[in-house]
Amino acid sequence: MHSSTFPKPSWRFLQFLALTTTLLVATILLTWTYGAPTHIPLSIPLSIPGLTHGSYEHPVDELIAAAEADFKAVLAKEVKSLDAAAKAYRKRRGRHPPPGFAEWYNFTVEHGALVVEDFFDRIYDDLGPFWGIEPRKIRQQAHSFDFVISVRNGSTTQKSDHERAWMNLWHQLIGTIEKFLPDVDVPINTMDESRLLVPWEMINDYMNDARYTMPPASDAISEFSGLGDLDNSTYDWKWQGPHITWPDSEKGRRPYWSLVRAACAPDTPTRKTPVFEDIWSDHPRPEHAAALLLPTSFPPNTLRGYVQNWTQATDPCYHPHLQGLHGTFVEPLSLSTSEKLFPLFGGSKLPMNNEILLPAAMYWSDMELYSGGEESHGLPWPKKNNSLIWRGAATGGRNKKENWPRFQRHRFLSMVNGTQVSTAELPPGEVDPSIAGIGPGGNFRLPPGNPYGVSVVSERHLGDWIGSFSDAEFMDLVCFPNENAPTCSYTNEFYSVTEMMPMKEQYAYKYLPDIDGNSFSGRYRGFLRSTSLPIKATVYKEWHDSRLFPWVHFVPMDNTFIDFYGIMEYFIGSDPEPTPKKGHDEAARKIAEQGQKWAETVLRREDMQIYVYRLLLEYARVSDDRRERLGFVEDLKAA
Repeated sequence: MHSSTFPKPSWRFLQFLALTTTLLVATILLTWTYGAPTHIPLSIPLSIPGLTHGSYEHPVDELIAAAEADFKAVLAKEVKSLDAAAKAYRKRRGRHPPPGFAEWYNFTVEHGALVVEDFFDRIYDDLGPFWGIEPRKIRQQAHSFDFVISVRNGSTTQKSDHERAWMNLWHQLIGTIEKFLPDVDVPINTMDESRLLVPWEMINDYMNDARYTMPPASDAISEFSGLGDLDNSTYDWKWQGPHITWPDSEKGRRPYWSLVRAACAPDTPTRKTPVFEDIWSDHPRPEHAAALLLPTSFPPNTLRGYVQNWTQATDPCYHPHLQGLHGTFVEPLSLSTSEKLFPLFGGSKLPMNNEILLPAAMYWSDMELYSGGEESHGLPWPKKNNSLIWRGAATGGRNKKENWPRFQRHRFLSMVNGTQVSTAELPPGEVDPSIAGIGPGGNFRLPPGNPYGVSVVSERHLGDWIGSFSDAEFMDLVCFPNENAPTCSYTNEFYSVTEMMPMKEQYAYKYLPDIDGNSFSGRYRGFLRSTSLPIKATVYKEWHDSRLFPWVHFVPMDNTFIDFYGIMEYFIGSDPEPTPKKGHDEAARKIAEQGQKWAETVLRREDMQIYVYRLLLEYARVSDDRRERLGFVEDLKAA
């Protein structure tokens, strides 16, 4: 048959062929970068009543709609009576509320709080494994720790080696509710970094040993036993919790990631991926070097590249490449890590860490450095500068000459620097081959093929576009070992240093990226309370996680920042011809204003008091020898 008799392929067929080819290539790249995926993340449906997948102009539209539906469903669980609160508790927790629950509920009502049982899930995740440990052991370890805030007979004291700002702030917080609390000893982690990384198998054993009971109301006990066995004992309790100070960089290395990996579940990608033993090297193996820069395709479990599951997006157990993309895993600032479980409270932790979370001390502080001032929220949205602002120090761990390109803050600032991005856009023949397509500092590369469909990428105007709206600079390059701060010999050529900008001045900008430092970012609550839009990337957990909803109160970002350009084009649009894209300013405004209103509803100082009050009731119970019978049952007796 003559070739002219073949029908010409239709445009729809060509579109289908291109999509299929792209899908196949993305799958291959994803497999190479992350390991074999369980599914192809280009086709994840979301279930939204009355709507079907693919009926949206942009995946972010779909994510916002789904998140708002989830948020409304949780709000519908609000309770407005003590009986309803106790019923919701038993349904969700499988046991009676702790003694003191009625007084706690009355406290929440007096302070105008929303009572939604889901908001306290963090407490039960943190305390769950301790139900598999002998209560006496918990009490002894807590009592004999070096840094402890204690409550006795409605009064607080603290034990410390010297004056510590964080200890004082937590002491003040607990002191505001001391008259309501049972006797407890609260051991405090005074370091930036989390300190407990117990292997998953051990935590699983504790959870299997845990016993939660719902005794008949007639058998329940409503009074805590107290800590008389410790206070009245002549025995000088010594610290019985195991400390392991991990080898630092001067004495030989064992990657911190090896501890992280052991704390992940056996079926997670991180447990299945070998540790990169050469992440400190100037020349890691080629297969590692690629993952140490950026993945080449959509992160797993996303909706066409945008964060869909915030829990997994922030969990390193699902992202093995983060071992070379985040300072916490490359070289933490300090390490005093235990692989054994004991009670230790702190302000943040990695998802696999085993600390018990309190509201971060700096959130209780009124320092403008962290909040911008309690009454500072910023200008109304229409009067804000339609651009992005970031100021901070080059923290994240010990950044050194050989490892700084692996640090998250350095990478983010390179990716939002128009000059560096323009260099990364140049074709190989126009730049040094060693950095072709890669940021001048060698710490990022532009994903091949423009997977997010950012219009300015195809025309090589990405750097110019970023330069039109981005203002991100370091205030201190924080060398190690310490040089002539704030400059740094090995990063001076890539980053300029500028003056600090007070947070309340940053609120004049619409977009506020929030990136981890040595641990969590202490500015997050301030950003949420502003009238600007937080764009959040983190690997850390905090006390408020159960009450904040991504795409409703803030914009989530993957920890590689690979989705950043797509996020910004969605919100601010792009001007360059011939394919300008219209932004979604009203969507940004809505999330910013919802987040500000919600923060003023559930992240108040009163909400921190309510959370800690509830936490310490539960902690007192799990530390009590009679814990299986302790409970609030007055509502059942009345019925």
